Amino acid sequence: MNVSEQILQILKDIGVKQIWGVTGDALNTFTDAIRADDAMRWLAVRHEENGAFAACAEAQMTDNLAVCAGTVGPGTLHLINGLYNAKKERVPVLAISGQVAQVNLGTNYFQEVGLTKIFDDVCAYQAVIRSAEEAPRIVLRAIQIALERRAVVRVEIPVDIASQKASGSHYKHPVFRGNATLVPSEADINQIARVLNDSENVTILAGAGCKKAREEVLALSEMLKAPIVHTLRSSDIIHNDDKNVVGLTGLIGNPSGYHAVMKADVLLMLGTDFPYSNFLPENATVIQVDKRVENIGNRIKVDIGLQGNCLATLQKLNQKIVPKENSEFLDGLVSNFQKWKKQKAESSSLENDEEPLHPQLFMSALNRKASQDACFTVDVGESAIWVAHHLTLSGNRRLLGSFNHGSMAVGFPAAMGIQSVNPERQVWAIVGDGAFGMCMNDFITDVRYNWPVKILVYNNSQLGFVKIEMEEAGYAMADEALGLQNPNFAEYAKLCGVDGIRVEHASDIERAIEMAIASPKPFIINAVTNPGELSLPPHITLQEAWGFGKSKVKEILLSVEGDKNQKNNLMDEIKAFFHGSK
Repeated sequence: MNVSEQILQILKDIGVKQIWGVTGDALNTFTDAIRADDAMRWLAVRHEENGAFAACAEAQMTDNLAVCAGTVGPGTLHLINGLYNAKKERVPVLAISGQVAQVNLGTNYFQEVGLTKIFDDVCAYQAVIRSAEEAPRIVLRAIQIALERRAVVRVEIPVDIASQKASGSHYKHPVFRGNATLVPSEADINQIARVLNDSENVTILAGAGCKKAREEVLALSEMLKAPIVHTLRSSDIIHNDDKNVVGLTGLIGNPSGYHAVMKADVLLMLGTDFPYSNFLPENATVIQVDKRVENIGNRIKVDIGLQGNCLATLQKLNQKIVPKENSEFLDGLVSNFQKWKKQKAESSSLENDEEPLHPQLFMSALNRKASQDACFTVDVGESAIWVAHHLTLSGNRRLLGSFNHGSMAVGFPAAMGIQSVNPERQVWAIVGDGAFGMCMNDFITDVRYNWPVKILVYNNSQLGFVKIEMEEAGYAMADEALGLQNPNFAEYAKLCGVDGIRVEHASDIERAIEMAIASPKPFIINAVTNPGELSLPPHITLQEAWGFGKSKVKEILLSVEGDKNQKNNLMDEIKAFFHGSK
């Protein structure tokens, strides 16, 4: 057994079954060891970043270590963006880096890169294996840190070490996983209970830390008559059709979610490091519960901070809450949320068949047709708006994305990561044309492994969310920077050996979704949509309104001067505006 085979055995012992990567000379011994092992497979992506994004999603779905790999300097550098996503999502991922032979280290050798400095910020632990004897000790240490801290770790293997005879078996031991629960003190629980019992208008802001405390959150809300606002990342934990839920706040939120947070006397933040301070109240009493003490007070002045696991905290807290009778604050917000949902349903009706199509039509139809245990991945940008406003994640549906790192091009590779470990589950990637264009080379990887990922590409030939940001800042639409020249993504699917459909008419939307669901192979829906569709945040500041007004004046003047791109942009926006006003 050589060092590479020994490392594979350690990984298999903890349940790892696959490694994402692009091979190269420094990984040849490693991939040869995988070739000879039926219990492990090498998933050969076309770009390492996509492999790292996929590994991140795999770790999220399995709650176990996922592994990706890159060879020497350039290959490993390609991993870094996907690994940052894993770091921000707090999932355990091991990156294996091939390296030049030890004799060449420090000589500016071909493809040599000082990887330790570069990866220092993204990794909770990294080490270079300097001898066969220390290999098992380093790998086991990396695995335990990744699992215990839910973090990214990296192990670097010089090519000459990888092929040496295995040694250091005396360092091998079972991987230990901590099962401790952080339980707050009785005094802390009593303090929070007193404030909640003595307050009138309480709002709960529930984040991803409530994953195992869903029923406790709903029960607390009912006792306090408190509206629940959730984050996008927690929308598959707390659902929009749950009792007392009033939606999201933030840039892609809705008015009832925004007002529930801003008008509360007491804001109870549970398991969330919600980043947008301008969507948090200035005068409310703020209570924050988080097992990561560094998150407490990170975004807003906190009056009471409690370090603890959300489930353990609520199990104790709920016993001390005196049920309230007055539900006026809650009832008004719930009523407004229902009106907002009705308006969104009307705006996404297939009867609104103006062309180019309104993007929300696709998401509303997908919400009706997708299975109740479907997994959805979403990219940043406008696609996230339509998911937030028109997708209900009740039942066993799941939603994954780059919610903390905010990277483009995560949606499709994350869907591959999910499908690779859930081959029978329905998996949808909801992506923009800009994001899919960055990672579509690995669609042929999806085809190769016959993962039946269904991809909905919002094709408006534009970086739509960036356009919104640009106009809010007062700039005229810059077509040379925002415009995209796209292929027919459905024809691209066919070139890769599978199927797809281009949709330009509302009457074809449901049929396209049904075709994708029925297909046992990867499938692309090329959704041609209106680039002028505008979705405003639940609250617009005077500065934002002024900036948007300036941008429109500039665009009108440029249009009058003969700029056809500006004229077309304004016409698309007018179509979308009158549709939204119906």
